Amino acid sequence: MQEAGSAGTVGKKLLRVLAGKHETVPPVWLMRQAGRYLPEYRAVRQQAGGFLGLCLNPEMAAEVTLQPIRRFGFDAAILFSDILIVPLALGRKVEFLAGEGPKLEPLVDTAGLAALRDNLDEGVVAPVYDTVRLVKAQLGNNTALIGFCGAPWTVATYMVAGQGTSDQAPARRFAYHDAEGFQRLIDRLAQASIEYLIGQLKAGVDVVQVFDTWAGVLSPGQFDRWCVAPMQKIVEGVRRELPSAKIIGFPRGATAMALPYVEMTGVNAIGIDWTFPRMIARETLQRRVPVQGNVDPLALLAGGTALDREVDDVMKELGSGPLIFNLGHGILPETPIANVERMLKRVRG
Repeated sequence: MQEAGSAGTVGKKLLRVLAGKHETVPPVWLMRQAGRYLPEYRAVRQQAGGFLGLCLNPEMAAEVTLQPIRRFGFDAAILFSDILIVPLALGRKVEFLAGEGPKLEPLVDTAGLAALRDNLDEGVVAPVYDTVRLVKAQLGNNTALIGFCGAPWTVATYMVAGQGTSDQAPARRFAYHDAEGFQRLIDRLAQASIEYLIGQLKAGVDVVQVFDTWAGVLSPGQFDRWCVAPMQKIVEGVRRELPSAKIIGFPRGATAMALPYVEMTGVNAIGIDWTFPRMIARETLQRRVPVQGNVDPLALLAGGTALDREVDDVMKELGSGPLIFNLGHGILPETPIANVERMLKRVRG
């Protein structure tokens, strides 16, 4: 019996790169490639009623996962879901309000910690695994399927504040004021992430990505404790069950801490945001692991010759090594479809 995530490697360009192979034309996918810039997504979203309802409806979530593959022929589909599925499955109240983003019941004390479930609520995660199975059944042999979760630090920032903030100060204060209590929260989220990623891999995803969107707000010492150590635990935990699991880390804003992150966590590849110097990524990171990134989402929004220059620079600086071509963060909702087509044509041309 093949291990989860190992089938079809030969035909899937993304998996070849994750195995360390250089592709002259790199695999391409985009963070948030299923989203509001697509009219077909907006139509399904309207039918679903709410964002969370869409995430937990396997038929609709599978449909929006597949839409950008049909339209653009990306080399990978990424599961349509949200990083806040984990706190929801741990028993926290999570809702998405139109125009306001996610709202959670803030976790501010030991009572909130004690109330977290010991295991993920099957009623919450089972629809996600069903979505994976539905997508997998419809994807071609050359298209990889990516699952994901949020990193413990990033998920904790939303749980503590009850929403996103400009610098995630509530979670940082919690970590300074009660490091022991915050460690318990991080440990609980790391264990939940292991369980959740294994579930996605067993359901059929080829690779998983861990999004640490708020890694860049931490000092080096805090980054090491709240980002690197939990990610190391997640990678080890997933591979204990599935030794060949492919894992991409995306510690946005990691800058000087990116190399220690790669060396200590054991990830198969690292995603870099658009502020990361490509020459440094080539000379330090890409010598060790494939690099994913890092077009500025605003350059994709702008289009034209500015986009051409950005694409060319990524290819010039990173294209001679193992590269997964992507943005430095998620695609912006206002992005013209024609710009995505232009970018793909230039990368593949």
